[in-house]
Amino acid sequence: MTVDIPRLHRAFEEAESSGDTSSLDELLADDFRSIGEQGHVLDKTQWLGKFAEFSYASLESSDVEIAFYGHTAIVRCVQHSRSTWRGQHMALTTRVSQTWVRLPEGWRLAGLQFSSLGGT
Repeated sequence: MTVDIPRLHRAFEEAESSGDTSSLDELLADDFRSIGEQGHVLDKTQWLGKFAEFSYASLESSDVEIAFYGHTAIVRCVQHSRSTWRGQHMALTTRVSQTWVRLPEGWRLAGLQFSSLGGT
């Protein structure tokens, strides 16, 4: 079975950028966890819920690297974003690590971790 992790990475980024929670719900594993740049942990429900008060003006990835380990794929990249959360505008550059796992229903994003590289 050939998997197109770059396509899934782009689909996730597009859904995240547009706040498409239906698509995000399909892409995320049920036990998904996100670790933010300041160490805050969000589960799947919390991650999807953030879009009620959060939106992107722009979101782009660069320096994308992908490594496979059996039924797991790790995507590492640098993410440049401009967003608004609760009326506060933010511009961030973060190093991102995504952990994709192959489950019976297909590939799902199980983990996401951000480390700040500084804002603008």
